[in-house]
Amino acid sequence: MSHNIACYRCGESLAALSLPLSMRDHCPACNADLHVCKMCRNYDPRVARQCREDGADDVTDKERPGFCDWFIPSENAFEPGRKSAADAAKSALDALFDNDD
Repeated sequence: MSHNIACYRCGESLAALSLPLSMRDHCPACNADLHVCKMCRNYDPRVARQCREDGADDVTDKERPGFCDWFIPSENAFEPGRKSAADAAKSALDALFDNDD
């Protein structure tokens, strides 16, 4: 079965991985855990507990793998703006500690 799922953190295509995603699956590019709230269709930062599924357990760390019965990988989990902000912060840190003496 073909899918268009991408890593929520870096946007790397996960088409080579088969569904359902396992608790042990990681992004091949950035090594992020993939069976996490931020990869799920039910994840919504605008609602209570950031989850649209009322029966789901409360999870404090949305980037940590969990055993959620309602986990469904989302094709819209990747947000380019979040990656751009992270890249800008990393560049600023690199520049701060770059010693060209």
